[in-house]
Amino acid sequence: MAQSETASKGGATARIIVAGSAALTEGFAVIGVETLPDATPGQLDELLADLWKGDQKALVFIEHGLARSAGPWLRRVRDDSGRIVVTEVPPLQAPREYHPLVEDVVRSVLGASALEES
Repeated sequence: MAQSETASKGGATARIIVAGSAALTEGFAVIGVETLPDATPGQLDELLADLWKGDQKALVFIEHGLARSAGPWLRRVRDDSGRIVVTEVPPLQAPREYHPLVEDVVRSVLGASALEES
């Protein structure tokens, strides 16, 4: 696992981590980004717990499928943390079919037609 850090405000560093399939993480590893290849939901949860408990700052990119199957630490980090930013990466094999979870929230609040293009 390569480790990548970037300077943040106040001189502290933030980790940049990509978790997902080996195909996705390989390109990020080449440029020095910390990766978690072929990550399982359990490994992702362990990573997020370690970041949280270590009071670390991080930007974590998670492959779509992994983000949908992750455990309680992902929910906790998304709900409660300003130090750990998590974002999904569309699946490599079907990027145009990707729909972020926020679309479900928008549809539930504004109705099924809220995101239709006019």
